[in-house]
Amino acid sequence: MTSSFPQIEQPRLGEPYLLTPGPLTTSYAVKEAMLRDWGSWDDDFRGMTQELRSSLLALLGEGADEFDCVPMQGSGSFSVEAMLASFIPRDGKALVLANGAYGQRSAQTLEYLERDHVVLDKGDYLPPRGSEVAEILANDSAITHVVAIHCETSSGILNPVEEISEAVYAAGRKLLVDSMSAFGAIELKPTEVRYEAMVSSANKCIEGVPGFGFIIARKNELEDAKGNSHSLSLDVHAQWAHMNKTGQWRFTPPTHVVAAFIEALRAHAAEGGVSGRGARYTSNRDVVVAGMRELGFETLLDNRWLSPIIVTFFCPADDNFVFDQFYNLMKEKGFIIYPGKLTVVDSFRVGCIGQMDDKVMRKVVIAAKETLEKMGVSSATPPLQALEERAKLAA
Repeated sequence: MTSSFPQIEQPRLGEPYLLTPGPLTTSYAVKEAMLRDWGSWDDDFRGMTQELRSSLLALLGEGADEFDCVPMQGSGSFSVEAMLASFIPRDGKALVLANGAYGQRSAQTLEYLERDHVVLDKGDYLPPRGSEVAEILANDSAITHVVAIHCETSSGILNPVEEISEAVYAAGRKLLVDSMSAFGAIELKPTEVRYEAMVSSANKCIEGVPGFGFIIARKNELEDAKGNSHSLSLDVHAQWAHMNKTGQWRFTPPTHVVAAFIEALRAHAAEGGVSGRGARYTSNRDVVVAGMRELGFETLLDNRWLSPIIVTFFCPADDNFVFDQFYNLMKEKGFIIYPGKLTVVDSFRVGCIGQMDDKVMRKVVIAAKETLEKMGVSSATPPLQALEERAKLAA
């Protein structure tokens, strides 16, 4: 394996780069892998499923032998629901740590599942801290599980899962991690961060295409999950038991998506695994943040909390700045950015993951500069309210 960055090819089909947290820009080899049809019961496809599962487990590093990997059809939210329903018993109670849309989605999922839960709501972006978790757990003995978001892409913050985990297990509870947009680029070693299960999906840092997610869980938790799920199709225990017995998915698998993912996994390994992929994304982030700041843009988060996945920028206060126009002009230049999710101030987001490198990110900055000039925006400085909002994070 090598940690040097691979050669990044410009999209052959001429499509714009997706500066989003997934779906993302994929390699032509990944696209090409979807041209062949596969029989879902065939031994060749069973072998692909086994390669998928074992390769994902290998990304955990030391301690992986205590876990197993269960792929699940559907988008990432399907796998999150499967995890919550399968590992939180019907008489359990969850503490959801929310600082953005995906923590709130977990809480909403638990409402549908009729699982008892409470929410530590930190607003749009403030990180949940271990001390807060410890205090809540000390005051509520009914809580059995804590649900944490590894990287909350609403803001781009990388949440402090290490200290959260320490607080959870010091109190004798269990941690479930939504590592949807982080796994594969940010380490989640079970020897360093204890958790019972985590979830991610094919179209994030492994750089596959949408179609399935996966749950990586301790084998004893998988065994104990029998009978917990509300759903036939989202029952993680049933999927796991069937796969281990037959090598097959219980219901029709996304065969072309799996083939693409196998290609993406091999490219991930060739790049140097989690550390190699994470290094490229970190370089992408550093280049775009430095360049945008030179243009006058301000990030929501200070450097301590910036993830290498996606970055939130405040919209300029200049009256000539209209986000929809900015978005469309950037798209014309070959870059699809992401609208903001902040409720207090206007913002937009720039993703750092996918088939992009520092050269591409420099072009993003040039495109932003030219777009501002075309719009007649003389300054990218955000409104005072945005800076006051950011100050809350430093307080």
